[in-house]
Amino acid sequence: MRSVEDHLSLVTASAVAPRPIQVAISEAQGLMCAEEVATTDPMPGFDQAAIDGYAVRAVDVTLAGTTAPADPSALADEPVDASVLDDTDRVVVHLPVVGEVAPGSRTPTRLQPGQAVRVETGAPMPTLADAVIPHRWTDGGGDRVMVGHAVESGEYVRRTGDDVQPGDIAVRSGTVIGAAQVGLLAAVGRSRVLVHPRPRVAVIAVGSELVDIDRDPGPGQNFDVNSYALAAAARDAGAEVHRVGIAEREPERLREVVEGQLIRSEIVVVCGAVGGVASQVITEAVEELGDLEVGRVGMHPGSVQGFGRLGKDEIPTFLLPANPVSALVTFEVMVRPLIRIALGKRQPMRRTVVARTIGPIASVVGRKGYLRGRLMRDEKSGDYLAQVIGESETGASHLLAELAEANCLIVVPEDVEDLATGDRVEVVFLAERT
Repeated sequence: MRSVEDHLSLVTASAVAPRPIQVAISEAQGLMCAEEVATTDPMPGFDQAAIDGYAVRAVDVTLAGTTAPADPSALADEPVDASVLDDTDRVVVHLPVVGEVAPGSRTPTRLQPGQAVRVETGAPMPTLADAVIPHRWTDGGGDRVMVGHAVESGEYVRRTGDDVQPGDIAVRSGTVIGAAQVGLLAAVGRSRVLVHPRPRVAVIAVGSELVDIDRDPGPGQNFDVNSYALAAAARDAGAEVHRVGIAEREPERLREVVEGQLIRSEIVVVCGAVGGVASQVITEAVEELGDLEVGRVGMHPGSVQGFGRLGKDEIPTFLLPANPVSALVTFEVMVRPLIRIALGKRQPMRRTVVARTIGPIASVVGRKGYLRGRLMRDEKSGDYLAQVIGESETGASHLLAELAEANCLIVVPEDVEDLATGDRVEVVFLAERT
């Protein structure tokens, strides 16, 4: 019996990462960038107003808002007076408004000393203007504006290149592209970007007892659960998924189905019986395509499983148990990391924490246990707490409803048979449920 670690090493060594491709930035979200995106132009590309208000020379409003002198004549010929704004005895600067600039304006505007130009957010700054007075610091005048507050040079102005300078890296290789990265790519004028594409995963269900969910099962028949559940799990891992559905058990037909998916996939998942005559039928059907080895792995559930590299491109191919819970747990432990590696992820494994058990847990000696659990947090201590889901201490491996309630897998070492309440154990986060 092969250990989980040895089998996982064998699996991950077979990772087939698709070659990076160029995609439109609207299609790049969630994918990993495969290039260093350097900017060629500054961003913003021109000095622009950062707020609605009046573009001015800061030196012209230096006295605005200062304490008004007892003798207004002390202000000499400055364009100010001692009138009040906001009921305060402060100096108010009066400036003529000589124009208005809106965002997108392509007509150059020049400001003379002692003047103001009304501007909107994003509008290009007039020549000589080095600051913007916010509307709230003025009376909002049209021909003349009263300014009751001074500004520093550069205040409320987005300077050329404030965000990005030419040659700066806008998006680094290895960055997962999210909304901010899409926006930045658009801002630097990139319509397409090189990314690691989603690996293509084909999911095939095998079993004469299976019927699709749009049919009524007859005596001895079951709905095809696995191809839907495993396709969803692969999609959750980040793959592009093709759910083939139910394949005939007849060897020649089964071989044709598998071979057809090897051409179009980076990973193939076959789910069906993995023991006895049923698995022999599957392995013999694909033996012309390569060696699909079926054996025991030191884990539960999902101890018996198959893996091989089939086709001329040696595509990683899995044979997972027919039991839906065992199939999903095996997928989580073995297949999901391969998908994440193919996506270019540096950390393909899910996050783990150490938790205290809040009830007894039983496992199988000699096999690493991956038990469905509920992870909680102690409000007082902040410790993680873990509880096995199910009436028994291990849960029943066939209860899919219990897996749907789980938010973690409790990992019990292969040399441990029992855990008592309060023992510490490793816990793997599953996708959060809302």
